[in-house]
Amino acid sequence: MGKDVIIALDFPGQEQTLAFLDRFAGRKPYVKIGMELFYAAGPDIVRQVKARGHQVFLDLKLHDIPNTVRRAMASLSALDVDMCNLHAAGTVAMMEAALEGLTRPDGTRPLLLAVTQLTSTSEERMRDELWIDHPMDETVLHYTELAKRAGLDGVVCSPLEAGKVHQRCGSGFLTVTPGVRPVGGDVGDQVRVTTPAGAKALGSDYIVVGRPITQAEDPAAVWQRCVDDFVD
Repeated sequence: MGKDVIIALDFPGQEQTLAFLDRFAGRKPYVKIGMELFYAAGPDIVRQVKARGHQVFLDLKLHDIPNTVRRAMASLSALDVDMCNLHAAGTVAMMEAALEGLTRPDGTRPLLLAVTQLTSTSEERMRDELWIDHPMDETVLHYTELAKRAGLDGVVCSPLEAGKVHQRCGSGFLTVTPGVRPVGGDVGDQVRVTTPAGAKALGSDYIVVGRPITQAEDPAAVWQRCVDDFVD
């Protein structure tokens, strides 16, 4: 599975999303549909984007009791997305239930990833607000090992942790890394960030880039620069 740049479609509705994708003149970047857009436009926006030929990472970060997550994942699997996720903090039992719900009768399923720690979370916040006293790297790797034990395909983590994840769980265990900004890009509310070239050097398999592309004067050009810097 090759490297790719995923564009975060953080728009308030369908009209803005489809107008944005029209600006790519027939090119079909991998895209991420998160909470903002999914809650505003509903499952149909996933169907429309898929019908246009895009791969879709559905980023809803499920976290609930195992039975609820199992049923929710069965519903999401029917949307034919390519990748989806949940919080590793929901326990191994929840992740195993998610995998069961996500798997279709024919045995196929989207990739399933576990979120370790959000890239907006610093070690200080993790300690002071979440009462997690272990260092960030240790916490991320522990959650990563739980995700692998549950049978997941990889984790969502900071690019700063991607190489360590591969060392611990193997090169085939995927790392999808937000917190990536082109050179000179505004970091926004992200804390643990790097550039596309930096993420490539650190071992990320996929990078997620949002506002530096979606708010650019020429989004397709910025996306292409990210591709050039990141993809082999």
